[in-house]
Amino acid sequence: MTPRRPTTRSPRKRQEPPRRVIVFIDGGSRGNPGPAAAGVVVTAEDGTVLHEAALYLGEATNNVAEYRGLLAGLKAAAALKAAEVQAISDSELLVRQMTGQYRVKNAGLAPLAEQARRLARRFTVCAFRHVRREENRRADELVNQALDRRGDIGGQRKGVPRRVPGG
Repeated sequence: MTPRRPTTRSPRKRQEPPRRVIVFIDGGSRGNPGPAAAGVVVTAEDGTVLHEAALYLGEATNNVAEYRGLLAGLKAAAALKAAEVQAISDSELLVRQMTGQYRVKNAGLAPLAEQARRLARRFTVCAFRHVRREENRRADELVNQALDRRGDIGGQRKGVPRRVPGG
């Protein structure tokens, strides 16, 4: 019997979490308030989609839907273990409230904004940028698909929660 040669296995490459992600968020309602949904697309800097989902929210205002999208996006980025986040939204109100340019006057939005601020502080960097709707097309499409289906779209990917708790 010939002795077996030891096999050398190359160490398994562990996929490093993305250091920086871009989180595209959108929210919308048909009627205000009315049936509402939020869409989230998380990408790496090179545009690779790491996560996308849409959450059907039931009855809510457009602004609540925008904040629910932000919360879902920040939670997805945290689950992906990102250190830096750039949140992109076509909601000027949300972006200006999150950057401190506007105060959150609406009592229904205040707890959502505070929850978003707490989540944002978990990252080394969390920046917010307003874009035109055309630059946020995929998140907008997800919102409309969830509204049409009256249900969530997407699922867990890399341990990302499908629903925002309390949402």
